[in-house]
Amino acid sequence: MEKVFKLKEHNTDVRTEIMAGITTFMTMAYILAVNPFILSQTGMEFGRVFTATAISSALACVIMGLYANLPFALSAGMGLNALFSYTVCLGMGYSWHWALSAIFVEGMIFVLLTLTHVREAIITSIPKSLKEGIGAGVGLFIAYIGLKNAGIIIADQSNLTALNPQWFKGASGLAMLGIVITAALLIKKVKGALLIGMIVTTILGIPFGVTTYAGGSFLPNAPYFFEFAFDEIVASPRSIFDFAVIVFTFLYFDLFDTVGTLIACAEKTGIVKKDGSIPNAKQALMADAIGTTAGSVFGTSTITTFVESSAGVAEGGRTGLTTITVGALFLISLFLEPLFGSVPSAATAPALVTVGVLMITPIRNIDFDDYSEGVPAFLTIIFMICASSISDGIMFGILSFVILKLVAGKRKDISAMIWIVSALFLLKIIVSIVS
Repeated sequence: MEKVFKLKEHNTDVRTEIMAGITTFMTMAYILAVNPFILSQTGMEFGRVFTATAISSALACVIMGLYANLPFALSAGMGLNALFSYTVCLGMGYSWHWALSAIFVEGMIFVLLTLTHVREAIITSIPKSLKEGIGAGVGLFIAYIGLKNAGIIIADQSNLTALNPQWFKGASGLAMLGIVITAALLIKKVKGALLIGMIVTTILGIPFGVTTYAGGSFLPNAPYFFEFAFDEIVASPRSIFDFAVIVFTFLYFDLFDTVGTLIACAEKTGIVKKDGSIPNAKQALMADAIGTTAGSVFGTSTITTFVESSAGVAEGGRTGLTTITVGALFLISLFLEPLFGSVPSAATAPALVTVGVLMITPIRNIDFDDYSEGVPAFLTIIFMICASSISDGIMFGILSFVILKLVAGKRKDISAMIWIVSALFLLKIIVSIVS
């Protein structure tokens, strides 16, 4: 252990690292119920996605632990799975095979970008206000999905979103109670608040008939394997263009999710160097890239570094042994799929809403007094929610950023990457008008 993880050098020991790993897993284990549920909306099988999520998460964690020796765990990213299901499949009408193909291409591109150091260079080209706006917008969109799936909000006669008149009954009432319970656990700083909240809500749903045992075998389901559809991608010029845009969108989210989490968690461990660099950052990014590629092969959405890793760091986790522990627990959970499959949407809703709370915090860093920064960030957020589309939110955010910066005479604020992305979005609009 000492030779592999350099425990003494990092001022830690085996017991501390294992306990930190358990803590991290407790805070992120909700993904094993939420991710298969979200992806199952596309027609994918819950059990097979569950297996794919557990295996891909375990693989990525092992790579992070052994190759990067960092205490940062990985799994299927929230927001990215929403983009997969609600935007690409349900919104744009493409099959989940098409979406998995985009994830696979994204992963391969990330491997290349990480090997050539391009990935780090891209980070500096994206405006900070748009990064914060995207993070906040995705958080609100995820919370919206949670409220909608639980039946707390519904479409009224004018097809506008409205509060369910019966929000205090049945599954909706249970979900509302679950939100209060989960929030109370967060306030009390209970480790694994999201997971515990989900478990408690599930149990409370039994006497009301909301929670029913899904049944099935405790033996792991077979995951999907190379279920790609590249023939669908080249079926039309529109599909090819949409594929390029979606791949870029997945790239964008995964890039900033991972880098932002690495920076935030590394600050807590005290390993950040004076020049702001993070030791073994390239190896950490590679773990993310390989995890995403493998995840698409097995049948799940983008794998990314989880901000919940900070819980394990707070418990003293300092090395890859913490992450190896998380990976081992993901493998053990393969045999518990019927339990996770019995969790109703009323119980996953509190997790989605509270994850939204955690993700919206970047909004306070946006300078709304500078309209060339504030308006694009706001449009990014509002279009994600009102249009139920993450990619449309990004499109309007970036296009408005370019236009308003030109109006403000701040052309220098527009990076080359932003010009390229803007051109792609303009092309998308032209294609939509022509077709």
